[in-house]
Amino acid sequence: MSTTVSHDIDRVPDAAELERYRAEAREWLAENMPPLDPRADPNQQTKEHVKDLARRLHSGGYSGICFPREVGGAGLTRSHHRVFCEEAADYELPIYLGTPGLSIIAPPIMEFGTEQQREHVAAMLRGERLFVQMMSEPTGGSDMAGALTRAERDGDVWVLNGSKIWSSGASRADWGLVLVRTDWSVPKHRGLSMLLLDLSLPGVTVNTIKMVDGSEEFCEEFFDDVQVPHECILGEPNDGWTVANRLLFHERQSVGGGSPYHFNRPKSARSSARGSDLVGIVGRNGREADPVARQLIGEAHANELVGRQLISRVSDAVASGVLPPIAGSLLRLNTGVTAMRRGSIALGLAGTEGATWEDGDDADHPADQFILRQASCIGGGTTEMQRNLISERLLGMPREPAADKDRPFNEVRRSRREENTR
Repeated sequence: MSTTVSHDIDRVPDAAELERYRAEAREWLAENMPPLDPRADPNQQTKEHVKDLARRLHSGGYSGICFPREVGGAGLTRSHHRVFCEEAADYELPIYLGTPGLSIIAPPIMEFGTEQQREHVAAMLRGERLFVQMMSEPTGGSDMAGALTRAERDGDVWVLNGSKIWSSGASRADWGLVLVRTDWSVPKHRGLSMLLLDLSLPGVTVNTIKMVDGSEEFCEEFFDDVQVPHECILGEPNDGWTVANRLLFHERQSVGGGSPYHFNRPKSARSSARGSDLVGIVGRNGREADPVARQLIGEAHANELVGRQLISRVSDAVASGVLPPIAGSLLRLNTGVTAMRRGSIALGLAGTEGATWEDGDDADHPADQFILRQASCIGGGTTEMQRNLISERLLGMPREPAADKDRPFNEVRRSRREENTR
């Protein structure tokens, strides 16, 4: 049985304590962390570089500010975390370690894991181990509970077969958290298990997927008779959906900007990165006096202000019990729609400059962000899914009908392609 590890993360420290912490963090960052190149894509950090940055943070006591001391964290509060993120806005941080490792995967391990399994969290904080979440499947769409990747018990091991896709950063990871089907005779939510998977095991194949913008952040994985030790089950067998639900809660918090375990950058610090410096775009086009341009910049700025206030209000309300955990979907939904809108605004302000440029021009271009704008409404749970969750589980509206509800999963009709995965 696991024992939940926790501490008073929501304690409100006094102003003097936070100011001392801010001064110490500011001095330490200047001496130990590399300055941020605002035009660099944090998703392109190499595995070795991510681990090096994580080791630096760990040496200063800043890699797990809100993590309990029992797993190697500092045992401090959300307020300390916010202060550090503000001071670290101009420095390079191990973004991939923070998401998905520390912000999405580590919390369920702390909640459901055994003492041995919690060593994974300590290893993440030390920069020794990188994790990836492997939930989506080629045939699954947004139906994560309809997983067809399977694991069958064989003595002391589970034999894993199947495939996952759209796993961000899997090519850099050492371990994965994988949702698998372990019982086909019960309804789909009841026959799932969560596995901690060593990606170096025989039978694991990880391939990168080249995207339209040339990046290869997404990956696909194939599992062929992979033998996973029984002690790598996180939680109880066939109760993986309970673990997955907690993972989804932390994913919504992380993607929405409200996680106390993620290296959140203030949006004002991020806004100049990757072609979205709206004021700079207007200046290059001589549109400073254009009332339409000024209105669009004002809209984007207002969205940022509302987003920051929403993160603070919802996070505090969930922590205090005023709102249920599902309210994190509000953060995820807001992040998706405002990021997409900002991409459209940037391209509209840029005009032809945003769509065409000369060879060798290494300036940021809004077209890159525009091409990827819809991704902000997909990754971390689609905006459509968030609207469903908000309407059904926050507002109490009727659930959508589901043909497979309460039916044994082996009786649910599937396409021939899906049947061939069994």
